[in-house]
Amino acid sequence: MFERMSATELARLIHQKEAKPSEICKAFLARAKELEPKINAFTALETEAVLAQAEVLDAVTITEDTPVLFGLPFAVKDNICTADMPTTCASKMLRNFCPPYDATAVARLREQGALLVGKTNMDEFAMGPNSESSIFGRTYNPHDLRCSPGGSSGGSAAAVAAGMVPLSLGTDMGGSIRKPASFCGLVGYKPSYGAVSRHGLITASGSFDQIGPICRTVSDVALLTAAIAGYDALDSMSNPQFVSDFSGLETFYVKGKTVGIVKELFGEGVSDDVRAAILATAKVYESLGARVVEISIPELAYSLPVYHTIAMAEASSNLAKLDGVRFGHRSESASDVDSLYINSRTEGFGDEVKRRILIGTYLLSAGNYELYYKKARVLWGMLREAFQTAFETCDFLLTPAAPKTAPVYGQKETDPAVLYVNSICTSSMNIAGLPALSVPCGIDSEGLPIGAQLVGRRFADADLLGLARVFERESGFSNPVAEVK
Repeated sequence: MFERMSATELARLIHQKEAKPSEICKAFLARAKELEPKINAFTALETEAVLAQAEVLDAVTITEDTPVLFGLPFAVKDNICTADMPTTCASKMLRNFCPPYDATAVARLREQGALLVGKTNMDEFAMGPNSESSIFGRTYNPHDLRCSPGGSSGGSAAAVAAGMVPLSLGTDMGGSIRKPASFCGLVGYKPSYGAVSRHGLITASGSFDQIGPICRTVSDVALLTAAIAGYDALDSMSNPQFVSDFSGLETFYVKGKTVGIVKELFGEGVSDDVRAAILATAKVYESLGARVVEISIPELAYSLPVYHTIAMAEASSNLAKLDGVRFGHRSESASDVDSLYINSRTEGFGDEVKRRILIGTYLLSAGNYELYYKKARVLWGMLREAFQTAFETCDFLLTPAAPKTAPVYGQKETDPAVLYVNSICTSSMNIAGLPALSVPCGIDSEGLPIGAQLVGRRFADADLLGLARVFERESGFSNPVAEVK
């Protein structure tokens, strides 16, 4: 019963003393034990320690001051540091790494009395679209075990979709929260850049990567974001302008608002089922008094080259310290210093990570820095200005969260150049630092979930979640916990 409820409903039960933290944890852990062999959503899963913590919380007197997330289980992606569990980034390079501290987001959840039950599977170092490049093996979509849950936060999405946890944290460098949420029928939210501290996040691209929630409902997303967001002096990019007040979530009105459908993100490559679902989403907003218009942002033609150029260059730089000498896997077959470096990195990194490091190193090399990387930085600024112009006439943007629904493993295109294009709908929002959210909006002809991406002005996150909540409430569309077969 508990495992089919939203976090908001579970929190109400605990605060009204109708359920104990240990009862809720037992239900979710039992579900995880049953389904984990099929889904492979976790890289580490605690049971006895979490239940012991929950039983301690059972004895705490619930008052008006008790934090909202008190006693609720949650999971975090395995590139977010945790003091009591390994943080591997799903890579042999960090297989034995145990951080000495919690990431700020994790620490803030623990301070509320939330219970960390495990670390979730992912693409190695968050570099991939399908959650299959992990040393722990593929993660499978609970809605169809033949399919990918999306990447790179596929484990976080699959765990929530299957009812193994009510709340999870993922990371989003170019769509890695929103695409898995879309593929798994969940709400996935990338906050405004600087809203949630990245302290304790092992990131390949600090310019784009962010921590954010993947949950069953928009209300759950608001609860989780309110707990983890806010200024943090430990993150140099943390921005004090962000205010995590979502108290107006249920009273937000769309009447008179303008929602722009972005022409460049709604064209060739978008499936008929996805197109129909996004247009139906627009109709819901129109019926409530919003003005829906088609807009053009021609500069989006540069978004993928800009995103991949900067992300790969930063990956080359950020992962340079993982050399087997200072940090990371150390080869046992080295005969000298050179072979130690070469063998450690060759053995420690998977193919996709190596590919991106090599491309990034090439982009930063003498003669290429000016030709590629510097130009990408200039275009980055142009793209940000283009979005500012778009928001002069629109209050929000509406696009698909992904051009197609979850791909079947073994039947997808494997050319990396094609896979990189899969982030076309999402990566530009990371470039611009905008808040963006995927909300379930339909089911395709194969029974797979479809997500609509909603985008707002930077730091207007509360309005964005309000817009999503209106659709969730008025559309009547719901995507229950997956019936895993």
